[in-house]
Amino acid sequence: MNSIPQQSNAADFDFFIGTWQVKHRKLRHRLAKCSDWDEFSGTTITQKILGGAGNFDDNRLDIPLKGYCAATIRTYNAKTGMWSIWWLDGRHSDQLDTPMRGQFIDGIGTFYAEDTFEGKSIKVRFLWTVPTTEIPRWEQAFSEDGGQTWETNWIMDFNNTF
Repeated sequence: MNSIPQQSNAADFDFFIGTWQVKHRKLRHRLAKCSDWDEFSGTTITQKILGGAGNFDDNRLDIPLKGYCAATIRTYNAKTGMWSIWWLDGRHSDQLDTPMRGQFIDGIGTFYAEDTFEGKSIKVRFLWTVPTTEIPRWEQAFSEDGGQTWETNWIMDFNNTF
């Protein structure tokens, strides 16, 4: 018997509300056939906004010698069933990144955007998963070939047990 996929709703990110320790793994060079990863820690504090139809998180990325702060804004459109996600980098605080758009199906959030990286047109994908360990994971990947292949270049594992 086939089950109907669970569709997105305004409670999709409820698992993420709170304070988190973050383990970052970031590919040292993106879209360069690099296999070297940098690892560093961080913190994220997430709260609901817009009466529960969105959320905001404040981030500290503790990259050695060049740490910075950033923020994420996520909003849910009940008419379309889609989320929009914006990233605001504290090093460039006068511009929002291109919004990612997508939804959760069966507990996996998949979001896409068209963007540029080092002057090249790319597709960007975010994946949000909550594995059985209850440690949420976010992954970012880039594609240079219209989404045929993807290079995962940043992974964040969130832990709220201090």
